[in-house]
Amino acid sequence: MPNWNIFADENTPKDREGQDTNLTTIPVMQEDLQVDKQLIESGKVNVSKRVVDEDVTVDVPVAHEEVTVEKKAINQYVDTPPPAVRQDGDTTIISVLKEVLVVEKRLMLVEEVHITKKRTETSNPTQEKLRREEVIVSRTTNL
Repeated sequence: MPNWNIFADENTPKDREGQDTNLTTIPVMQEDLQVDKQLIESGKVNVSKRVVDEDVTVDVPVAHEEVTVEKKAINQYVDTPPPAVRQDGDTTIISVLKEVLVVEKRLMLVEEVHITKKRTETSNPTQEKLRREEVIVSRTTNL
């Protein structure tokens, strides 16, 4: 029969390392914990999408230009020719010259052509159909 003496006293024989040679080891039980996960459905989500048509009115700016051309008779002799084209505000002026034979050669400013550009802008409302998508989410729960 084994010696179940758990506590050694000073008289217990020892080996070279100083350990008791008469002691018996008693196995001890150990519990391990094992954790498992389980997937449980707690609810459902329904997602739906729909297209909605929407009528919108948009003001579209429309621009157009009108040009006015006027010929102005000048019929004056000039010593030096004026610039061929010059700008006076919104008006472009083109000088028309001709040579006239007199005892000596001279320049005559016959006419000026005045070209005026006028820009007007109006608003033109336009009806258009726009489409957009809407998403609807609903949840159902399982208890």
